[in-house]
Amino acid sequence: MDPELHGRLDALQRDPYPHYARARRTDQLVHVPELDAWLVTRDADVREVLRRSEDFSSANALRPDVLPSPAALAVLGGGFGGRPVVVTADGARHQELRAPIVRGLSSARVAAVLPYAAERAAALVDAFAKDGRVELMSGYARRLPGEVIGRIVGLNPGDVAAVVHGGHRAEELLFRPLDEDEQVAAAQDVVTMQHILDGLIRERRARPREDLATELIASLAPGDGELTLDQRHELVAHLQNLLLAGHLTTTALIGSTVLHLLRHPRQWALLRAERDRIPAALEEAARYDTALQGFRRVTTRAVTLAGTELPEGSSVFVAFGAANRDGARHSRPDEFDITREPGRHLAFGFGVHACPGAQLAREQLRITLELLTRRLPDLRLAANQPVTMRPTMIHRSPETLHLDW
Repeated sequence: MDPELHGRLDALQRDPYPHYARARRTDQLVHVPELDAWLVTRDADVREVLRRSEDFSSANALRPDVLPSPAALAVLGGGFGGRPVVVTADGARHQELRAPIVRGLSSARVAAVLPYAAERAAALVDAFAKDGRVELMSGYARRLPGEVIGRIVGLNPGDVAAVVHGGHRAEELLFRPLDEDEQVAAAQDVVTMQHILDGLIRERRARPREDLATELIASLAPGDGELTLDQRHELVAHLQNLLLAGHLTTTALIGSTVLHLLRHPRQWALLRAERDRIPAALEEAARYDTALQGFRRVTTRAVTLAGTELPEGSSVFVAFGAANRDGARHSRPDEFDITREPGRHLAFGFGVHACPGAQLAREQLRITLELLTRRLPDLRLAANQPVTMRPTMIHRSPETLHLDW
């Protein structure tokens, strides 16, 4: 992607909502050159695409914005993965890949990890509570979700930081324009993460435990013999995708939720006074500024959507964030209001690809809001520290979030 086009893409991603509003006002779909895709923005149209998975394939769901340099690709060649994952699979293969994740993130598994999540959240707040200020993304939001999903997966606690860092670097490598030296450094961090995951997989093959890594291995590589190289590649790909989804999206959700509550001081005060509103507040935050703004889909045949004829192989961007601001579904859609009755938003997707980790994400956000309203009731946005949103459509959040009290 040339620098000028990437600059326009950055601007769109940092604030996509005006683009969504214009697209919703048109009778047909709008093609967006920056996304190289048709933009699907209305709630009804988004749901139609997600229902018609046989017509709109997920094969291109994670198509990168940037192609890594040959030097970076050479480094990546020394790692693991590179196989289709649950997010990019369709039909029976998708169900096969999704099943162990659904089991591993069951209500019982989530309930079992909540005491640990609450303990770690409290410890993270303890570390900065006396300082009177914090940069919340690095001090809390990027740490709690990684520790929690790492616990569920079965990661060694000492490996969590490197895996979380590798996940962020993978996102940068595929979606940010970096110079070649930085691409190579990012690729090395990704490969380090992949080797940690390969080590975990081989360890769990030899000594199974009650964790999600074991669940994936038993489901996708049944038996007890030594794993083949191809099986290791496949399992690393799935585990990497699961971990990234498990911490990057929740990190974004925590950051954006706190941002919008503090941008609306009266609503923050109401939440402090009436903590029973926390479940509704987190649903409103997820609707209002959706962490996962959307995914790509590609047509498997010629189809018509919203009066637009799409040939086979057409790329569409299914914008959950746009649908969540659709006035046909949500009254006063551009207002942030934690007192509204929670509606059927699309922040966690819909249909066969709905997020299996939605409950885990909600619980971490609930723990966070209960903790912050109780421990730091005077929390506010730091003066003279403007907030810039990260230029991404898949993990929308503040780049930094400076707070004081």
